[in-house]
Amino acid sequence: MSLLASATDKQSTVDWAVGAPLMIVCVIVGAAILRWIVVRAIDRAVHAMENRERPSRAGLAGRVLRQATGLDSERRKQRAATMGSILRSVSTIVIFGIAGLTVLAKVGVPLAPLLASAGVGGVALGFGAQSLVKDFLSGIFMIVEDQYGVGDVVDTGQVVGTVEEVTLRVTRLRDAQGVVWYVRNGEILRVGNKSQGYATIFIDIPIGSDQSVETALQVLRSVAAEIDDESPWKEKLLEEPTVAGVESMTGGAVTLRVVATCVPNEQYAVAREIREQAKLALDRAGVRAPQLPPFTGPATT
Repeated sequence: MSLLASATDKQSTVDWAVGAPLMIVCVIVGAAILRWIVVRAIDRAVHAMENRERPSRAGLAGRVLRQATGLDSERRKQRAATMGSILRSVSTIVIFGIAGLTVLAKVGVPLAPLLASAGVGGVALGFGAQSLVKDFLSGIFMIVEDQYGVGDVVDTGQVVGTVEEVTLRVTRLRDAQGVVWYVRNGEILRVGNKSQGYATIFIDIPIGSDQSVETALQVLRSVAAEIDDESPWKEKLLEEPTVAGVESMTGGAVTLRVVATCVPNEQYAVAREIREQAKLALDRAGVRAPQLPPFTGPATT
């Protein structure tokens, strides 16, 4: 009987030595193969997103689609690469986490206390790092929804500036004075993006109330047509600027308004050019600006 029991124990040990390590190797190899398949699928999806073509349209909508920063190919590639990196990291953690738990179960490690401890630790971490989790979730949704990207001029409520870097936790901005701001994504409650789609400019040009409004309007229409046909402004404008007409009349001034639609981030340069050309053209046509009364100095008693 003792020999039979010894033989049985030896056979059980051999079965375990052959079965458990082989199962562990199979789990690890299977996890590696599954990760390779998932990562390859993610890379193919990212590549398809980067090279996706936008439908062409005619008119103003077509020019917006071709020139607007929000649909720029480089920005789309950056967004796709960021999402691909997130998906690869998440898939790796999930696949190898499950494989690790399976291996521990095969070697006889009790998983119930381990999972209970991990659950308690997760709850404690969740309470202690709520702001960090909020920042990461907000960053993921900002990237997925394409709320803004590098190079955009945005208003986050706390600061207005140009986006220099977008990560899952913080957004780095540089304002007009050159100050760099690091804004946590979880603290951004609203975003005003000045660089998506197109920009609209309202340019008010005052003339004297005794000047001919019709002559001034004709001059401004000529300026708008010339700028729309002149490089590099015709590449920045999405349509010919429109002379809206008289915007207001106050005191000795009549204000004429010009409205222009242009590529994002180019509105300031376009507005300066329109003002300069309008001033020169109005001077040539003899249309004067409002005349201020002469300064007589402080009143004397």
